[in-house]
Amino acid sequence: MADEEQQPAEQQPDEQLSEEEVRAQLEEEIRKVRVEDVVLQSVVSILNLSARRIAKDDERDLAQAKVGIDAARALVDLVQPDAQAQLRQAISELQVLYAKHAGEGPESEEGGGGGEEPSPSEPPKGDSGLWTPG
Repeated sequence: MADEEQQPAEQQPDEQLSEEEVRAQLEEEIRKVRVEDVVLQSVVSILNLSARRIAKDDERDLAQAKVGIDAARALVDLVQPDAQAQLRQAISELQVLYAKHAGEGPESEEGGGGGEEPSPSEPPKGDSGLWTPG
């Protein structure tokens, strides 16, 4: 029981950092962050949101999904090469999902998509590994 009472007292100094110490810790963390890491995280977030705007009936907005797909395609070359293949695969899968829903008719147009399909500027080369519904 005495150990339990001492434990919070030992943790108190760590929890009560001065404003200057907190700033110094944040500065150190920011110093470590690479722009490429932020771009990668942004692309992943954009792809996740775009997938949601396509897949969830109550959130479907194909115009927003198209913006997300186009944005991800524009940014993919800016991330580290080892992540590019996975991102391109995710983009391809989203394009297929988008095309499927854009071709469903009037219901898909309610989300503002207008039936527009993102134009793939780069045709697949060889075995693209693209997943297609079957």
